[in-house]
Amino acid sequence: MLETETVLDRRKLRRSVSIWRGAGLAAVAVALGALALGNNKLASLAGEKQIARITIEGTVTEDRDQLKMLKDIADDSSVAGVLMFVNSPGGTTTGGEALYEGLRQLSKKKPIVAQFGTVAASAAYIAGLATDHIVARGNSITGSVGVIVQWPEVVQLLDKIGVKVNEVKSGPLKASPSPFEPLDDASKKVAENMVSDGFKWFVGLVETRRGVKAADIPGLLDGRIFSGREALQAKLVDEIGGEDEAVKWLKDVKGVPQTAKVADWKPGSGSNYGFAGMSAGIAGWLLGPAAADATNFLLRDRTISTLGLDGLLSVWHPSEK
Repeated sequence: MLETETVLDRRKLRRSVSIWRGAGLAAVAVALGALALGNNKLASLAGEKQIARITIEGTVTEDRDQLKMLKDIADDSSVAGVLMFVNSPGGTTTGGEALYEGLRQLSKKKPIVAQFGTVAASAAYIAGLATDHIVARGNSITGSVGVIVQWPEVVQLLDKIGVKVNEVKSGPLKASPSPFEPLDDASKKVAENMVSDGFKWFVGLVETRRGVKAADIPGLLDGRIFSGREALQAKLVDEIGGEDEAVKWLKDVKGVPQTAKVADWKPGSGSNYGFAGMSAGIAGWLLGPAAADATNFLLRDRTISTLGLDGLLSVWHPSEK
Protein backbone atom coordinates (compact mmCIF):
# COMPACT_ATOMS: atom_id res chain seq x y z
CA MET A 1 0.00 0.00 0.00
CA LEU A 2 2.77 2.42 0.90
CA GLU A 3 4.58 1.73 -2.37
CA THR A 4 1.35 2.25 -4.35
CA GLU A 5 0.63 5.54 -2.58
CA THR A 6 4.20 6.68 -3.20
CA VAL A 7 3.92 5.94 -6.92
CA LEU A 8 0.59 7.79 -7.15
CA ASP A 9 2.03 10.79 -5.29
CA ARG A 10 4.99 10.91 -7.65
CA ARG A 11 2.67 10.80 -10.68
CA LYS A 12 0.62 13.67 -9.25
CA LEU A 13 3.79 15.65 -8.61
CA ARG A 14 5.01 15.06 -12.16
CA ARG A 15 1.68 16.19 -13.61
CA SER A 16 1.74 19.28 -11.41
CA VAL A 17 5.31 20.13 -12.45
CA SER A 18 4.44 19.60 -16.13
CA ILE A 19 1.45 21.91 -15.83
CA TRP A 20 3.52 24.65 -14.19
CA ARG A 21 6.30 24.23 -16.75
CA GLY A 22 3.77 24.55 -19.56
CA ALA A 23 2.27 27.64 -17.97
CA GLY A 24 5.74 29.13 -17.54
CA LEU A 25 6.66 28.50 -21.17
CA ALA A 26 3.34 29.98 -22.29
CA ALA A 27 3.98 33.09 -20.20
CA VAL A 28 7.45 33.46 -21.72
CA ALA A 29 6.00 33.04 -25.22
CA VAL A 30 3.36 35.71 -24.53
CA ALA A 31 5.98 38.07 -23.13
CA LEU A 32 8.27 37.56 -26.13
CA GLY A 33 5.34 38.06 -28.47
CA ALA A 34 4.37 41.28 -26.71
CA LEU A 35 7.97 42.49 -26.90
CA ALA A 36 8.16 41.67 -30.61
CA LEU A 37 4.84 43.34 -31.39
CA GLY A 38 5.30 46.42 -29.23
CA ASN A 39 2.61 48.62 -27.71
CA ASN A 40 1.45 49.90 -31.08
CA LYS A 41 0.75 46.47 -32.59
CA LEU A 42 -0.96 45.20 -29.44
CA ALA A 43 -3.30 48.18 -29.45
CA SER A 44 -4.01 47.60 -33.12
CA LEU A 45 -4.86 43.92 -32.54
CA ALA A 46 -7.15 44.86 -29.66
CA GLY A 47 -9.01 47.36 -31.83
CA GLU A 48 -8.21 50.24 -29.48
CA LYS A 49 -7.60 53.76 -30.71
CA GLN A 50 -4.13 55.02 -29.97
CA ILE A 51 -1.93 58.08 -30.22
CA ALA A 52 1.28 57.08 -31.97
CA ARG A 53 4.28 58.64 -30.26
CA ILE A 54 7.36 59.01 -32.44
CA THR A 55 10.70 60.37 -31.29
CA ILE A 56 13.15 62.55 -33.23
CA GLU A 57 16.49 62.54 -31.43
CA GLY A 58 20.15 62.97 -32.32
CA THR A 59 21.24 63.95 -35.80
CA VAL A 60 18.49 64.36 -38.39
CA THR A 61 19.36 62.43 -41.55
CA GLU A 62 17.35 60.79 -44.32
CA ASP A 63 16.31 57.59 -42.56
CA ARG A 64 14.45 55.09 -44.76
CA ASP A 65 13.21 53.06 -41.79
CA GLN A 66 11.86 56.20 -40.17
CA LEU A 67 10.08 57.28 -43.35
CA LYS A 68 8.56 53.81 -43.73
CA MET A 69 7.32 54.02 -40.15
CA LEU A 70 5.48 57.25 -40.99
CA LYS A 71 3.74 55.49 -43.89
CA ASP A 72 2.82 52.57 -41.63
CA ILE A 73 1.29 54.96 -39.09
CA ALA A 74 -0.71 56.65 -41.84
CA ASP A 75 -2.13 53.29 -42.94
CA ASP A 76 -2.90 51.99 -39.42
CA SER A 77 -6.62 52.40 -38.68
CA SER A 78 -6.03 52.17 -34.93
CA VAL A 79 -3.96 55.38 -34.91
CA ALA A 80 -6.17 58.40 -34.26
CA GLY A 81 -3.40 60.96 -33.84
CA VAL A 82 0.37 61.40 -33.73
CA LEU A 83 2.58 62.89 -31.03
CA MET A 84 6.10 63.73 -32.19
CA PHE A 85 8.66 64.32 -29.43
CA VAL A 86 11.67 66.29 -30.68
CA ASN A 87 15.01 66.57 -28.92
CA SER A 88 17.62 67.31 -31.58
CA PRO A 89 19.96 70.14 -32.59
CA GLY A 90 19.25 69.41 -36.26
CA GLY A 91 21.28 67.68 -38.94
CA THR A 92 21.48 67.62 -42.70
CA THR A 93 19.22 69.93 -44.65
CA THR A 94 18.27 67.02 -46.91
CA GLY A 95 17.39 64.92 -43.88
CA GLY A 96 15.13 67.70 -42.61
CA GLU A 97 13.52 67.98 -46.04
CA ALA A 98 12.82 64.23 -46.25
CA LEU A 99 11.36 64.15 -42.74
CA TYR A 100 9.26 67.24 -43.43
CA GLU A 101 7.77 65.71 -46.58
CA GLY A 102 7.09 62.40 -44.82
CA LEU A 103 5.28 64.17 -41.99
CA ARG A 104 3.25 66.30 -44.37
CA GLN A 105 2.03 63.15 -46.13
CA LEU A 106 1.15 61.62 -42.76
CA SER A 107 -0.73 64.77 -41.72
CA LYS A 108 -3.14 64.25 -44.61
CA LYS A 109 -4.52 61.22 -42.74
CA LYS A 110 -3.73 61.87 -39.06
CA PRO A 111 -3.46 65.03 -36.95
CA ILE A 112 0.11 65.60 -35.69
CA VAL A 113 1.32 67.61 -32.71
CA ALA A 114 4.98 68.30 -31.96
CA GLN A 115 6.38 68.49 -28.45
CA PHE A 116 9.79 70.13 -28.20
CA GLY A 117 12.16 68.93 -25.51
CA THR A 118 15.50 70.45 -24.52
CA VAL A 119 16.41 71.47 -28.08
CA ALA A 120 14.54 71.43 -31.39
CA ALA A 121 16.60 73.63 -33.67
CA SER A 122 17.41 73.98 -37.35
CA ALA A 123 16.55 70.75 -39.24
CA ALA A 124 14.69 69.55 -36.13
CA TYR A 125 12.62 72.74 -36.26
CA ILE A 126 11.90 71.93 -39.91
CA ALA A 127 10.28 68.71 -38.65
CA GLY A 128 8.19 70.77 -36.23
CA LEU A 129 7.02 72.97 -39.10
CA ALA A 130 5.43 69.91 -40.71
CA THR A 131 3.04 69.35 -37.80
CA ASP A 132 -0.34 70.91 -37.08
CA HIS A 133 0.56 72.31 -33.64
CA ILE A 134 3.82 72.91 -31.76
CA VAL A 135 4.14 72.69 -27.98
CA ALA A 136 7.48 73.75 -26.46
CA ARG A 137 8.85 74.01 -22.98
CA GLY A 138 9.44 77.55 -21.80
CA ASN A 139 13.18 76.90 -21.88
CA SER A 140 13.34 74.73 -24.99
CA ILE A 141 15.99 75.88 -27.48
CA THR A 142 14.50 76.31 -30.93
CA GLY A 143 14.89 78.37 -34.09
CA SER A 144 18.37 78.54 -35.63
CA VAL A 145 16.82 78.96 -39.06
CA GLY A 146 19.65 78.66 -41.53
CA VAL A 147 22.05 76.53 -43.54
CA ILE A 148 25.79 76.03 -43.20
CA VAL A 149 28.54 74.24 -45.09
CA GLN A 150 31.99 73.82 -43.57
CA TRP A 151 35.28 72.28 -44.56
CA PRO A 152 38.80 72.42 -43.14
CA GLU A 153 41.69 73.93 -45.08
CA VAL A 154 44.92 72.06 -44.41
CA VAL A 155 47.14 73.58 -47.09
CA GLN A 156 49.54 75.32 -44.70
CA LEU A 157 49.78 72.24 -42.48
CA LEU A 158 50.65 70.06 -45.46
CA ASP A 159 53.29 72.57 -46.58
CA LYS A 160 54.95 72.44 -43.14
CA ILE A 161 55.19 68.66 -43.10
CA GLY A 162 56.24 68.43 -46.74
CA VAL A 163 53.12 66.86 -48.24
CA LYS A 164 51.83 67.88 -51.66
CA VAL A 165 48.44 66.77 -53.02
CA ASN A 166 48.35 66.28 -56.80
CA GLU A 167 45.13 66.06 -58.75
CA VAL A 168 43.74 65.98 -62.26
CA LYS A 169 40.13 67.09 -62.63
CA SER A 170 37.70 67.70 -65.46
CA GLY A 171 36.92 71.32 -64.56
CA PRO A 172 38.08 74.07 -62.19
CA LEU A 173 35.02 73.70 -59.95
CA LYS A 174 35.12 69.91 -59.68
CA ALA A 175 35.54 68.89 -55.99
CA SER A 176 35.67 72.55 -54.96
CA PRO A 177 35.83 73.93 -52.36
CA SER A 178 38.54 71.53 -51.26
CA PRO A 179 40.53 71.25 -48.01
CA PHE A 180 43.66 70.67 -50.10
CA GLU A 181 43.73 74.03 -51.88
CA PRO A 182 43.20 77.69 -50.87
CA LEU A 183 39.65 78.93 -51.30
CA ASP A 184 39.23 81.00 -54.46
CA ASP A 185 36.41 83.35 -55.38
CA ALA A 186 34.75 80.96 -57.85
CA SER A 187 34.59 78.09 -55.34
CA LYS A 188 33.36 80.39 -52.58
CA LYS A 189 30.62 81.66 -54.89
CA VAL A 190 29.40 78.11 -55.58
CA ALA A 191 29.17 77.37 -51.85
CA GLU A 192 27.44 80.68 -51.15
CA ASN A 193 24.84 80.01 -53.86
CA MET A 194 24.06 76.58 -52.42
CA VAL A 195 23.70 77.94 -48.91
CA SER A 196 21.57 80.83 -50.15
CA ASP A 197 19.25 78.49 -52.05
CA GLY A 198 18.79 76.20 -49.04
CA PHE A 199 18.26 79.17 -46.74
CA LYS A 200 15.60 80.64 -49.04
CA TRP A 201 13.76 77.31 -48.99
CA PHE A 202 13.97 77.09 -45.18
CA VAL A 203 12.70 80.63 -44.64
CA GLY A 204 9.88 79.95 -47.09
CA LEU A 205 8.77 77.01 -44.96
CA VAL A 206 8.75 79.16 -41.84
CA GLU A 207 6.70 81.91 -43.46
CA THR A 208 4.24 79.50 -45.10
CA ARG A 209 3.70 77.15 -42.18
CA ARG A 210 3.78 79.72 -39.38
CA GLY A 211 2.03 82.57 -41.17
CA VAL A 212 4.74 85.10 -40.33
CA LYS A 213 7.20 87.35 -42.13
CA ALA A 214 10.74 86.35 -41.29
CA ALA A 215 11.99 89.94 -41.57
CA ASP A 216 9.55 90.97 -38.80
CA ILE A 217 11.11 88.56 -36.27
CA PRO A 218 14.35 90.07 -34.87
CA GLY A 219 17.31 87.77 -35.41
CA LEU A 220 15.49 85.04 -37.33
CA LEU A 221 17.23 85.78 -40.63
CA ASP A 222 20.53 85.90 -38.73
CA GLY A 223 20.08 82.32 -37.55
CA ARG A 224 19.57 83.10 -33.86
CA ILE A 225 18.06 80.67 -31.39
CA PHE A 226 14.98 81.34 -29.26
CA SER A 227 13.74 80.06 -25.95
CA GLY A 228 10.28 78.50 -25.98
CA ARG A 229 8.77 81.65 -24.50
CA GLU A 230 10.48 83.85 -27.08
CA ALA A 231 9.39 81.50 -29.85
CA LEU A 232 5.78 81.70 -28.65
CA GLN A 233 5.91 85.49 -28.74
CA ALA A 234 7.35 85.34 -32.27
CA LYS A 235 4.66 82.80 -33.33
CA LEU A 236 7.27 80.16 -34.06
CA VAL A 237 5.47 77.76 -31.69
CA ASP A 238 1.85 77.58 -30.54
CA GLU A 239 1.86 76.70 -26.87
CA ILE A 240 4.04 76.33 -23.79
CA GLY A 241 3.88 72.93 -22.13
CA GLY A 242 4.83 69.27 -22.41
CA GLU A 243 3.31 65.96 -23.41
CA ASP A 244 0.12 66.42 -21.39
CA GLU A 245 -0.67 69.66 -23.22
CA ALA A 246 0.18 68.08 -26.58
CA VAL A 247 -2.12 65.09 -25.96
CA LYS A 248 -4.87 67.38 -24.68
CA TRP A 249 -4.70 69.41 -27.89
CA LEU A 250 -5.12 66.25 -30.00
CA LYS A 251 -8.15 65.16 -27.98
CA ASP A 252 -9.86 68.52 -27.45
CA VAL A 253 -9.13 70.20 -30.78
CA LYS A 254 -8.69 67.34 -33.26
CA GLY A 255 -11.30 64.98 -31.86
CA VAL A 256 -8.99 62.12 -30.93
CA PRO A 257 -10.96 59.84 -28.58
CA GLN A 258 -10.48 60.70 -24.91
CA THR A 259 -9.79 57.02 -24.20
CA ALA A 260 -6.92 56.83 -26.71
CA LYS A 261 -3.65 55.74 -25.12
CA VAL A 262 -0.17 56.87 -26.13
CA ALA A 263 1.80 54.04 -27.76
CA ASP A 264 5.45 54.26 -28.81
CA TRP A 265 6.34 53.61 -32.43
CA LYS A 266 9.94 53.01 -33.45
CA PRO A 267 11.47 52.66 -36.92
CA GLY A 268 12.73 49.25 -37.95
CA SER A 269 16.35 48.72 -37.02
CA GLY A 270 17.21 47.47 -40.50
CA SER A 271 19.17 44.26 -40.59
CA ASN A 272 19.37 42.33 -37.34
CA TYR A 273 22.49 40.55 -38.55
CA GLY A 274 26.01 41.69 -37.96
CA PHE A 275 27.77 42.66 -34.77
CA ALA A 276 25.56 45.63 -33.86
CA GLY A 277 22.26 43.84 -34.49
CA MET A 278 23.26 40.68 -32.66
CA SER A 279 24.68 42.64 -29.71
CA ALA A 280 21.48 44.69 -29.40
CA GLY A 281 19.39 41.52 -29.57
CA ILE A 282 21.36 39.82 -26.82
CA ALA A 283 21.29 42.93 -24.62
CA GLY A 284 17.53 43.20 -25.10
CA TRP A 285 17.00 39.53 -24.22
CA LEU A 286 19.11 39.74 -21.08
CA LEU A 287 18.36 43.24 -19.79
CA GLY A 288 15.28 44.48 -21.61
CA PRO A 289 14.39 46.88 -24.45
CA ALA A 290 16.19 49.86 -22.92
CA ALA A 291 19.49 47.97 -22.99
CA ALA A 292 18.87 46.97 -26.61
CA ASP A 293 18.22 50.58 -27.60
CA ALA A 294 21.36 51.76 -25.78
CA THR A 295 23.51 49.10 -27.45
CA ASN A 296 22.08 49.91 -30.86
CA PHE A 297 22.76 53.64 -30.30
CA LEU A 298 26.37 53.08 -29.23
CA LEU A 299 27.17 50.77 -32.13
CA ARG A 300 25.15 52.31 -34.96
CA ASP A 301 24.41 55.97 -34.32
CA ARG A 302 26.19 58.54 -36.49
CA THR A 303 26.91 61.74 -34.59
CA ILE A 304 27.43 65.27 -35.81
CA SER A 305 31.17 64.75 -35.96
CA THR A 306 30.85 62.06 -38.65
CA LEU A 307 28.87 64.19 -41.07
CA GLY A 308 31.97 65.72 -42.63
CA LEU A 309 31.32 67.08 -46.10
CA ASP A 310 28.30 64.86 -46.83
CA GLY A 311 26.05 67.84 -47.52
CA LEU A 312 24.56 71.10 -46.35
CA LEU A 313 23.83 71.18 -42.64
CA SER A 314 20.94 72.70 -40.78
CA VAL A 315 22.17 72.24 -37.25
CA TRP A 316 22.56 74.32 -34.14
CA HIS A 317 26.03 73.80 -32.70
CA PRO A 318 27.19 76.13 -29.91
CA SER A 319 30.62 77.66 -30.37
CA GLU A 320 33.42 76.07 -28.37
CA LYS A 321 35.26 79.37 -28.12
